[in-house]
Amino acid sequence: MGYLEEYRHWCEDSYFDEAAKAELLSIKDDAKEIEERFYKNLEFGTGGLRGIIGAGTNRMNIYTVSKATQGFANYIKSQGDEAVKKGVVIAYDSRNYSPEFAEITARVLAGNGIKAYLSDELRPVPMLSFAVRNLGCTGGVVITASHNPPEYNGYKVYWEDGAQVPFPRDGEIIKEVNAITDFSMIKKADLTEAVNSGMIQYVGPELDVAYLDAVTNQIVNQKIIDETDLKIVYTPIHGSGNKPVRRALAKAGFKNVYIVPQQEKPDGNFTTVGYPNPENKAVFDLAMELAKKVDADIIVGTDPDADRVGAVVKKTDGEYMVLTGNMTGALLCEYILSQKKAAGTLPANGAVVSTIVSTDMTKAICAEYGMKYFDVLTGFKYIGEKIKEFETDGSYEYMFGFEESYGCLAGTYARDKDGCLATMLICELAAYYKSKGMSLYDGLLALYDKYGVYKETITSITLKGIDGAAQIKKVMDTLRAESPSEVAGVKVIESRDYSIDKIVNNVTGEETKSGLPSSNVLYYVLEDGTWFCVRPSGTEPKIKVYFGSSDKTAEAADGKLKAASDGILAIVDNILK
Repeated sequence: MGYLEEYRHWCEDSYFDEAAKAELLSIKDDAKEIEERFYKNLEFGTGGLRGIIGAGTNRMNIYTVSKATQGFANYIKSQGDEAVKKGVVIAYDSRNYSPEFAEITARVLAGNGIKAYLSDELRPVPMLSFAVRNLGCTGGVVITASHNPPEYNGYKVYWEDGAQVPFPRDGEIIKEVNAITDFSMIKKADLTEAVNSGMIQYVGPELDVAYLDAVTNQIVNQKIIDETDLKIVYTPIHGSGNKPVRRALAKAGFKNVYIVPQQEKPDGNFTTVGYPNPENKAVFDLAMELAKKVDADIIVGTDPDADRVGAVVKKTDGEYMVLTGNMTGALLCEYILSQKKAAGTLPANGAVVSTIVSTDMTKAICAEYGMKYFDVLTGFKYIGEKIKEFETDGSYEYMFGFEESYGCLAGTYARDKDGCLATMLICELAAYYKSKGMSLYDGLLALYDKYGVYKETITSITLKGIDGAAQIKKVMDTLRAESPSEVAGVKVIESRDYSIDKIVNNVTGEETKSGLPSSNVLYYVLEDGTWFCVRPSGTEPKIKVYFGSSDKTAEAADGKLKAASDGILAIVDNILK
């Protein structure tokens, strides 16, 4: 069926509700919009669904969500009676239609004989990850589009270990979802009947209590919190972090916590910021106003699903600076390892896990404390896999993991990044430096003095729609076919293509393997130690280019970074012309 036929089918078939039909009829004269909505099915990728909310096969709506859930249910049933019996837990954040998508997910699971544990209010991603294991479920689903713009929502799938579904299980679930070729194949239970029969069970405060205990058990040095009077400004940026973060900070012992009132309540339109990304300094404008009034030591903010956190600190010149995910990750890594070493609790087989696009400073920190460092692909599920591996074979004790995109996890109570935990630990970190008469910015400078200056940056090129997808493919295909031998006059000494797991030493010609799963990622190392990495975003219509460098001074590191950035972006720009 072509996209026009599919459009007419949605407009006319009694299966679709009147609101969806009215929305589609309103675009009857917009051929491009009709094509965008129906030229394909919204793809169920390795993490689930993510897309623009609206009617159509290429949009997030109750129909595409129910189709994904039917496929997931079929996969669970294929795993045997025990998998069905254990059930699935469902959570959702503050985005538009998140409660509706969560409810239809529960109804489809129940319609397939799979018990659904449905959150009774919005709760963050890390709590869902925790709940899967806490409730002994086969899997989990969380309705969220993380920090995407307001028009997006998504559907993330987790397995019994609390991590996002790993390879090769993810591919098997995708096959089941793609096998649902007609909406008539979807089984849905009546909500009231399913609740009365126990096939849908609401979960609430008891989960909050268990999760809060797990989070506060990760406090590194309680004495520092108790003896330091820290002033904190916190913003949930209209998301799901408001309650769990405030509870965690209170239980940890932080007494001076100020909430940004305009951003406290859930709001799927993210009215005060538009784009609710804590990487963006603009989302902290209101928080910085409040921080000046109360003379705050630190500002922290979580994204809508509270798995990421941004921290804002005051520099020596009085200006506010948003710390990058690499900065907070390195600071926390140093703090956790150094404090445990001082307390005599640092294990000999400790391990830290981070991603290939995160700062190389972590490797230097691990070397300092005798910890094993592991590289994984982008995506926290790969860090979750490592935690499971360590627990299964007893080879290492997981100490800390983070990725540059503002997500980290200490402890093994969850298998996804936790912005609630990170907020608490960053505040403990700030208290530690305050106890020494230093700001968190001073702490960062001390880290540079100890290990050298590491700088990183990322450029995202947005390429929307059908044409954009073709352009993204063109960039990746061209770079593979014409791998750059130098960038800005500096030789490329190593090239990695993770899609075929090949690492080439361009100096010796030697080829090796990374041992990591296949992924559409290209990575290059320059002669001066600078590196850059190119990959399509898995959640947005973007191609992302990451850069990293280090040197003895900030000026030297920044210079190398800018030269590499200008050089490779010029190459990408020429490909797109």
